[in-house]
Amino acid sequence: MQTNLLQNMRQTIIDHHSLILPALRDIIIIALLGFVLAFILGTLIALVTTNPNQNIFSTIAKKFFAGYVLLIRGLPLTVQLLLWFFVIFPLVIGLRLPAFTVAIIVFTIDGSAYISETIRGAVQSVDKGQFEAGRAAGLTNFQTMRKIILPQAYRNSVPQFGNELIGMTKATSVLSFITITDITLAANLIIARTFEPITPYLLLGITYLVIVYFLTLIIKFFEKVVFVRGRKYNSRKRFV
Repeated sequence: MQTNLLQNMRQTIIDHHSLILPALRDIIIIALLGFVLAFILGTLIALVTTNPNQNIFSTIAKKFFAGYVLLIRGLPLTVQLLLWFFVIFPLVIGLRLPAFTVAIIVFTIDGSAYISETIRGAVQSVDKGQFEAGRAAGLTNFQTMRKIILPQAYRNSVPQFGNELIGMTKATSVLSFITITDITLAANLIIARTFEPITPYLLLGITYLVIVYFLTLIIKFFEKVVFVRGRKYNSRKRFV
């Protein structure tokens, strides 16, 4: 039975590769590109929310992004996809964007809210004395944050960044809600053609497991690299 199942999966891939491979390519691109853009936007948001300045513009910006984070984290990703694709872009803004573009935008927006909170927490966990030392050395707030605080915050947040990337990858299973042929929809289309659900759904689950497994290996590699660099950084700091 096990041999037959493996043969069925192999035959399914051969017969429907023109459907499976583009779907696999699209979800990987959306997840990776969405994560990179979310990381950049999340960093900018964290810089604003952790800014020590207390002027009126800084206060307004902090309140705005606090509301942004609260709103985005309160909406399921599926709801955000539906709102942006069917309501906000076509009806409110008046744009008809491809579903692929909308997916990247939504993944960026959703991920940035979580990543910004991760970075904010990591920044606040860094000893305040290091910020004061940077200012005493003549660095501006931005320079102190970029050269001293953020590198440490990033190192401390690598596992959380990895979790967010894995979460984004698994979240691609709902992209069919906005007409994208992801591998979940591909599996359903194969079932509609073959009237056999077991093999496509097993193949779907195995595909996500394999993707997450390789992402986990990459993340663990980065954790080791960051850990070694962190030890070297701390050693240099002790002898300065």
